[in-house]
Amino acid sequence: MGRQRPDTEAITESIDSGVAELVPDLGGRNSWTLRVNGTPQSHVDLDDPTYLEFEYVRRLGHIVDLTAPSRVLHLGGGALTLARYVANLLPRASQQVAEIDAGLIAFVRRELPPPPRVKITTGDARAVLVKARPGSFDLIVSDCFAGARTPAHLTSVEYVRQASAALVEDGIYAANIGDGNGLQFARAQCATVRAVFEHVCVLAEPGVFRGRRFGNFVILASHTGLPMQQLTRATAGDPFPGRVEHGTGLTKFIGGAPVTTDETAILSPAPPSGLWGT
Repeated sequence: MGRQRPDTEAITESIDSGVAELVPDLGGRNSWTLRVNGTPQSHVDLDDPTYLEFEYVRRLGHIVDLTAPSRVLHLGGGALTLARYVANLLPRASQQVAEIDAGLIAFVRRELPPPPRVKITTGDARAVLVKARPGSFDLIVSDCFAGARTPAHLTSVEYVRQASAALVEDGIYAANIGDGNGLQFARAQCATVRAVFEHVCVLAEPGVFRGRRFGNFVILASHTGLPMQQLTRATAGDPFPGRVEHGTGLTKFIGGAPVTTDETAILSPAPPSGLWGT
C-alpha cells in the first residue's frame, strides 16, 4: 500500500545530489510531491497511480495510453510516477528505471515503495543505453535533470542515436526538457531528435511555445510514425491544454537551430528564480 499521509508533515532526506523532500498534499489524499533541492520533480498519488498532476507527465501518459508499450526504459527516476502509471494500466509490462542518484532511489524505495515488475538500477543514462541490447524497448523516456537542468551529455545527437539503437523498429523515444525566453535550447533539441528519427513532434502549452514563460516541452519521435490525431486531441483536452507541432509546424518552430553534438552540448537553461516559490 505504501506510506500513509502523516497529516501535513514533510519528509526530508540527504541524497547524493543534495536534499530530497516528500511533501504531502493537503485535502486527505495519499499523495506526495517530491522536491529535489527545492525543485518539484514528481507527484505521486499512491491511492490512484493513474492520476497525473504535472502537465508534462500527462503528455507522456498519452503516448503510453495510445501505444501500450510492453517494455519501457525510464531514464531518470524521481518518484517513479510514470512507472507507476504504466504498471497500473499495463500490469504485464516490464519496466527498467535508471537513476543516477543512489540516495534518491533508496529514499523513494523506503517511503513510496515501487510497483511490481519495475527494475530500478543506479547509473548514468548514457551508460545504461550503451549496455542495452539493440531492440530492447518499445518506449524510452528521457526525463533526466540535475537540479532543474538537463545534463549536457544527455542533449546530443549521439545520445539520441544510442536511444534509437535500444528501441524496436517501431519504438518511441520521448524526452522532457525545460526552456523559456528565446527557446533556443528547445528548438535545437527538436532539430537534434529530428536528425535521428523521421517522425517527430513536440508538445507544450501555447504560452510556453510562444516563449512567454518557462515550461516543459515533451518531444516524441519514432522511425515508423506517431498517432498524431489522437495525440493532438488528448493534449488539447488536458486540464492545461497543450499544442502539438509536427511536420511543417515543427520545421517552422525549429527555424535554423543547429543539431547539438557532444562537442557543442550545454546544460539546459535554468528556470527563473522563484518559479516554484523557492
